[in-house]
Amino acid sequence: MVKAIDGISFDIYKGETLGLVGESGCGKSTTGRTIIRLYDATDGQVLFEGEDVHGKKSKAELKKFSRKMQMIFQDPYASLNPRMTVADIIAEGIDIHGLAKNSQERMNRVQELLVTVGLNKDHATRYPHEFSGGQRQRIGIARALAVDPEFIIADEPISALDVSIQAQVVNLMKKLQEEKGLTYLFIAHDLSMVKYISDRIGVMYFGKLVELATSDELYNNPIHPYTKSLLSAIPIPDPETERTRKRTAYDPSMHNYSGNEDVQLREVKPGHFVSCSEEEFKQYQALYKD
Repeated sequence: MVKAIDGISFDIYKGETLGLVGESGCGKSTTGRTIIRLYDATDGQVLFEGEDVHGKKSKAELKKFSRKMQMIFQDPYASLNPRMTVADIIAEGIDIHGLAKNSQERMNRVQELLVTVGLNKDHATRYPHEFSGGQRQRIGIARALAVDPEFIIADEPISALDVSIQAQVVNLMKKLQEEKGLTYLFIAHDLSMVKYISDRIGVMYFGKLVELATSDELYNNPIHPYTKSLLSAIPIPDPETERTRKRTAYDPSMHNYSGNEDVQLREVKPGHFVSCSEEEFKQYQALYKD
């Protein structure tokens, strides 16, 4: 039996960005969608401000929760309704939560959000097909910001964009975080970009969290063999270095992820957690002592 997510546990602190990385199909997006309740958890708890997300049942509670937590989706083309104007797309949350007293206040709020994400006020009357991928993702960010959320899950928000546009979107997200005190779960494949935006990084493999540490610690002192393999695959913009650089292959048979209770997330160093057995844990600690 293969589980999309199996026994993962981590905290996200207010005002920080937690990056989540791993290969395709490892469970990153499922984790994000389960946190925001787009997917129902089959077991366990998702706690937001001390309350169980999946335990909420009344419409009023769900409505209150959805205003605090929003999501930026991966595909800027599929996540925007082509039949709706940009104003209606961004204002959907405003309408649902009754955040505008009249149509003029609604439009003012939409135009303000468009300017905030680097677009023009007159874009409000246009349709999604009139925009590039980067502009559409900015519209998606404006939609997420429309209800003044506290926590935003960004599910690979830059994977469908050109490299130059990726930098613009990530810089915009960092700027908005500083201005509005936002908290992010940033899911991505690009390890270099994740390091740039994240305070801490979690590495997922086969539905499990295998390593968790601050971004600098993870990049400078990776412990788990899978993390080392991922980091060795990051391209270096130097042809000579690339010709001689050796990549580290990861052998999954090195670790047993089929219900072995001895394999769990252990704190090898303060703030640095690694999924390992008791024997591996002692070996990793010995490395740090040396």
